[in-house]
Amino acid sequence: MHPDPPVSASTSPIPQKLSFSTKLAYGAGDLGPAITANILAFFLLIFFTNVAGLSPGIAGSILMISKIWDAMNDPIIGILSDRTRSRWGRRYPWMIFGAIPFGIFFFLQWVVPPFDQQGLFWYYVVIAIIFNSFYTIVNLPYTALTPELTQDYNERTSLNSFRFAFSIGGSIFSLVLALVIFSVIKNNPQAQYLVLGGVCAVLSILPLYWCVGGTWKQTMTGQHFLDVEARSEESLPFAAQLRIAFSNRPFLYVIGIYLCSWLAVQATAAIIPYFVVDWMRLPESNFTLVALAVQGTALVMLFFWSAVSKRAGKKAVYFMGMSLWIMAQAGLFFLQPGQVVLMYVLAVMAGVGVSTAYLVPWSMLPDVIELDELQTGQRREGIFYAFMVLLQKVGLALGLFVIGLALQWAGFLETTPGQSPPIQPDSALLAIRVAIGPIPTLVLIAGLILTYFYPITREVHAEILLKLQERRSSTFAADPDISQK
Repeated sequence: MHPDPPVSASTSPIPQKLSFSTKLAYGAGDLGPAITANILAFFLLIFFTNVAGLSPGIAGSILMISKIWDAMNDPIIGILSDRTRSRWGRRYPWMIFGAIPFGIFFFLQWVVPPFDQQGLFWYYVVIAIIFNSFYTIVNLPYTALTPELTQDYNERTSLNSFRFAFSIGGSIFSLVLALVIFSVIKNNPQAQYLVLGGVCAVLSILPLYWCVGGTWKQTMTGQHFLDVEARSEESLPFAAQLRIAFSNRPFLYVIGIYLCSWLAVQATAAIIPYFVVDWMRLPESNFTLVALAVQGTALVMLFFWSAVSKRAGKKAVYFMGMSLWIMAQAGLFFLQPGQVVLMYVLAVMAGVGVSTAYLVPWSMLPDVIELDELQTGQRREGIFYAFMVLLQKVGLALGLFVIGLALQWAGFLETTPGQSPPIQPDSALLAIRVAIGPIPTLVLIAGLILTYFYPITREVHAEILLKLQERRSSTFAADPDISQK
């Protein structure tokens, strides 16, 4: 699933301006997925070990299986969504009928049934597979609404800015909500997570129906746009798509940069609860505050880096942000219990860099697509975006699995349900510190090296755009009626 190539106002059949309420409703569609994804990233691993009583190896295996399935089901749902024909269009039936199961199976991930380790493993694997299926069922058709709402290039940019605001806002809101629930419900971790899961489930379902109700009329009015995706790109065999993607050298750099950035983000999110509770010896609520410090700073810095990027370029912004992030991540290894203020300073420094992980890799991808268009004469966004997401999910799955396995090898002691968390041995504490410090630091340095060698500079990109413009001008000059085809 992918948006079609940008269509200029001169070639768009009916340039449209969307109302503020339509854009607001569209943005709300990403609120539920953002809330659930953020809660799972920060809390699920520690829930498995400290509440459900699973060993870190089993917990990591569950996360790996769920992420790999999440990557595999994207093309399946994408094809089915494309082929759907109904009076509600192609996308809305999936969102309408998938929203409630999406919320229900999110909630069921926070239930602890009275099973042994093997029984719990299979329970959480099955629930995770079903939840991730419904996550894709509601989220993928939602993202495909953009070209069906409007063909206007600037309106699409505006739509995605609303979506991005709801996405980051939902992530921050979910952490605040967790902080409130954990402070109200004390000394009962299972009840804390049940309430958090239930409230987030309801809050994730409702905005999806707001999105459907607020955008349906606009989409139905624009039924003549429904063939956009079919016109934009031929259906190619998977092997052919693979050859296209991996023959583009700058794309390989972008994938590497993106994986390094987000592997560091996700690994830190998974391990930070153990670091705060077991190493820093602070109450669990503190790791929520640390996460808020990181994400709040990242949200604010997005606007700053966006402005700086216009002057200094993407590579320069990435180097500036990563430099602070690397210092913060490395500093966490040397942090000692009692240095709470320094911990929050490092969290803010990390947030400055995390914002560039949001901003830079995805802004590099259109440059890669334009280079491919210059070389081949075709625009193939779908192939590049699909492999970007696929490799991201597989990479994160393997990373989370390795973290869980490393904790288990280091002798991490899981919590027996109903009892207080045990005192961790020195080997487990060292593993936690290595997982939050040196490992993400080395990954981020690898990302910096890839960025240094990334070949599309501002000057190269300007030359690509100039050549594309010359080609398009000559094409229109040779065939004045092409815009009508």
